[in-house]
Amino acid sequence: MIDYEVSNCPVPTEQQPLNEYEQLKNSWLFQDCSLSTRSYLTKILWIWGLSWLVAGPVAYSSFPPHKYIIHFLLCGSAGASIGVVLVLLRLYLGWSYVRDRLASPIIFYEESGWYDGQNWMKPQQVLDRDLLVVSYEIKPIIQRLQITALCLVMLFFAGTIVWHSL
Repeated sequence: MIDYEVSNCPVPTEQQPLNEYEQLKNSWLFQDCSLSTRSYLTKILWIWGLSWLVAGPVAYSSFPPHKYIIHFLLCGSAGASIGVVLVLLRLYLGWSYVRDRLASPIIFYEESGWYDGQNWMKPQQVLDRDLLVVSYEIKPIIQRLQITALCLVMLFFAGTIVWHSL
């Protein structure tokens, strides 16, 4: 954990935005976003492949592969993509939350429970440091997630075009 250099910071350690960033960056699902492009795409393909365990039988019941192989593959692929979309959404929401907490000059925190929330104004040096983390660490991750989502949308439209051309 990283503590703020400001000795009078009233925010509990686990609620400090930089510490939230470190926790997120080191968690098993969220750390995949900062892998190399090849490793990141491999993880996405694994999620898509595992989603076939649910999507495959559903597609099979609608389009038996021995009769409708292309329809089966398109339907199964689209269904398996739902798993990827859900994971991407979770990743995007988590990184966006931390980005917003780091970029905000005022931090809301709870001292001991939901009933005693407080606000703390970040000193300029802390805000500048947090904005650097946002710019150099979090923005590239969010851009990668957005590009991945855009590629999924394009693949979905391509599949729709193929489906309608059959």
